[in-house]
Amino acid sequence: MTTFRADDGHMSSHTTAAPVIEARGVRKQFGDVTALDGLDLVAPAGAVTAVLGPNGAGKTTFVRSVATLHVPDDGVLRVAGIDAVAQPEEVRRVIGLAGQAAAVEPALTGRENLIMVARLFGHGRAAAARAAETVLAQLGLTAAADRLVRTYSGGMRRRLDLGASLVGRPRLLLLDEPTTGLDPRSRIELWDAIRALVAAGTDVLLTTQYLEEADQLADHVVIVDRGRAIATGTPDELKRLAGRDVVEIRVRRVDDLGRAAELLASIGGDEPRVDAPNRRVAVPVAAGTDQLTAAVQALAIAGVLIDDVGLRRPTLDEVFLALTGRPASDDPADATDADPSTTTAAVAA
Repeated sequence: MTTFRADDGHMSSHTTAAPVIEARGVRKQFGDVTALDGLDLVAPAGAVTAVLGPNGAGKTTFVRSVATLHVPDDGVLRVAGIDAVAQPEEVRRVIGLAGQAAAVEPALTGRENLIMVARLFGHGRAAAARAAETVLAQLGLTAAADRLVRTYSGGMRRRLDLGASLVGRPRLLLLDEPTTGLDPRSRIELWDAIRALVAAGTDVLLTTQYLEEADQLADHVVIVDRGRAIATGTPDELKRLAGRDVVEIRVRRVDDLGRAAELLASIGGDEPRVDAPNRRVAVPVAAGTDQLTAAVQALAIAGVLIDDVGLRRPTLDEVFLALTGRPASDDPADATDADPSTTTAAVAA
């Protein structure tokens, strides 16, 4: 596994505290499918840890194991210092879980949803009402608290689902691909809500397929593939694994894709990645802006019309390709990482 030492002050402040999650050699098998294959992962306290990987990598299986919904077949898994296999009830008292879809009841109001979940966590009526009020304010949902959830936007439902995982005041919040299916505006709103929770002292374990999401939220990132951790570090450290920035262009005519790919290959020196449906071609470059300028000039001379051109950092697919030799999109999803959302109520029960 590729690892990095964190040198910046923000990360080093986490090294003195015991990790909020510690997994050593964790294995989980479902029939003939190996979901976790000796996974080693440490999530430092006081941080957002993002677990990145394609569908089928084992992300959801790991989250469900941390939430005590799956029991590992082998290895050590500790949550807030508690053995998740030997003491699952104790683990459930310190976690909150938000799955891949909003697990809220549309026929109830936002306030009623939160009070119901707070009662499942063992709060009395008055304490449940207070907890719901606090969480509604925390997530900017007070104005919509007494509306039926069926009238909420997708982003509001996801924020309410996040709130349902918080009414029990967990030390650790588990977020399994929380922005899946959200439009860009709702995604940004949810990111803001997560940042506020972290600022208030909640530790977060986040699974995602999006490097951008890890960039926005995470202090510490672990990339997993086929049930193993293959790299860990800060977002910037992991992006540097891909080696170089990327020149990406979008051609006006799909017939120009082949010619554009040839020209970018001659400039970047590597095989370009062609995204035919979106008419995009991308190639890693070593000289950054100089090669961007050269690419634009070469395309203009060749008569290739472009709608967009830019220099960007690598994507998750490109980091994954640098680490494994294949794109993340080539990795087939398995059933263990396609589980439907697990409700917070199931964890509280």
